[in-house]
Amino acid sequence: MSLDPEIRDNAEAKRYELTVDGQTAVVIYNPVAGGLLITETIVPIPLEGRGIASRMAKHVLADLKERDLLILPTCPFFAGYLKKHPEYADLVHPGYRAALGL
Repeated sequence: MSLDPEIRDNAEAKRYELTVDGQTAVVIYNPVAGGLLITETIVPIPLEGRGIASRMAKHVLADLKERDLLILPTCPFFAGYLKKHPEYADLVHPGYRAALGL
């Protein structure tokens, strides 16, 4: 996994950001002990259907792996993404693995 150079972690705002065509998609999080609680993924309507959310998910997961952190996915998009991509199960907090069926 590699980091996407166009996606930035705006730690002050507690969100990852990707600006495309003047619109900004975000993944909102809250830091918790040993990981990030991912609460919401927002992709502006004009950017929908272009794989932006999946691109951001890959980046966030690569970043967490690099930082040796776990994901606690309460965001419906991330929960669904992780169910479709069980290869990331090792990055999911153990308490969330069972809930996601991983």
